[in-house]
Amino acid sequence: MPTLIHRRVEAARCGKHPSLVARLPSGWVVLGDKQVLKGYCLLLPDPVVPHLNALSGADRLQFLGDMAKLGDAILRVTGAVRINYEMLGNLEPALHAHVVPRHFNEPAELATRPFWFYDWDQAPDFDPKSDAALIESLRQELAR
Repeated sequence: MPTLIHRRVEAARCGKHPSLVARLPSGWVVLGDKQVLKGYCLLLPDPVVPHLNALSGADRLQFLGDMAKLGDAILRVTGAVRINYEMLGNLEPALHAHVVPRHFNEPAELATRPFWFYDWDQAPDFDPKSDAALIESLRQELAR
């Protein structure tokens, strides 16, 4: 499999992705490996495609709609003030969306910057035990 996204989607299909949240019509929701901001998730398309423009009109709309639905769920679960959405694909050249909650209590010097400016080395790793309640809450919101 050529990218990390391909490997993560395969793990989700097999039920072996450790931070799997839910299956949506366009793909898989997983918590970020680093919880830089609590509730940070990714939407991984299934099947994997190189970028958003590789999707047909209906599939593209489904992916974008699922991304917004995930953002709505994260807002309700985390109490975030807003959600940032990013699709980059520069390091992993396969479509995936970063769905990032932004909170009132972020440090002033980071609150208006992309979340990539946070210290990722100091961010908490995803933890199956401590993040179990977050995963369950997101699952319930996405099932609504």
